[in-house]
Amino acid sequence: MSSDSHCKTCQREFGRTNKGHYADKYDVIWKVVLMGDSGVGKSNLLSRFTRNEFSLESRSTIGVEFATRSVVINGKTVKATIWDTAGQERFRSITAAYYRGAVGALLVYDLSKSHTYENLDRWLKELRDHADNDIAIMLVGNKSDLRHVRAVPTDEAKAFAEKNNMSFIEASALDSRNVDTAFQHLLAEIYKRTSQIPMQDNLIYQNSPRSNIRTITVADRSATTKPPCCNV
Repeated sequence: MSSDSHCKTCQREFGRTNKGHYADKYDVIWKVVLMGDSGVGKSNLLSRFTRNEFSLESRSTIGVEFATRSVVINGKTVKATIWDTAGQERFRSITAAYYRGAVGALLVYDLSKSHTYENLDRWLKELRDHADNDIAIMLVGNKSDLRHVRAVPTDEAKAFAEKNNMSFIEASALDSRNVDTAFQHLLAEIYKRTSQIPMQDNLIYQNSPRSNIRTITVADRSATTKPPCCNV
């Protein structure tokens, strides 16, 4: 194959995933954080939304991990990078920096454990100390499949959300109830808040010193960008 034909082949492939070399197509990339006490089910909410998976033996998150999923909102393809922040007290100083740059957050509690709800004020303060003032927030009462042992009344949580200018939903990562709805609603709210801001597609998340944190680099897709094989 000649270099010209090889380059044309790469150009057809450029813009979509090909053996890990090229980024998929999207119009904008948004950072969303999951936050709340350890054990409320943040990791399973993440895996249910991004991979439609659930694990009964999920381990506690150490530091920060993330996964991605692309959705279409008002004709725009949005790539959401959803960060799962550790809920343990000893990791809070590590994860604080990861709130910066987030445009959305899911604040999660376990509706069967009242102490996870009582700690929401602390998590909300931490978020607002480190994130932008206009961040979109959704309160999620997870584990609605355990409503027979409910410890947090729905009306009380709804009132808390309204008081703090948050959306609210109860969901279950176990049976997937309202998981997609929660994320989609949050992303739609982010779109509403940012629709007047020009889309950016040259964002770069820098390397992290923690080996369990995936890092994403989004290439600038300007007219001058070429696939690696064409730089010869």
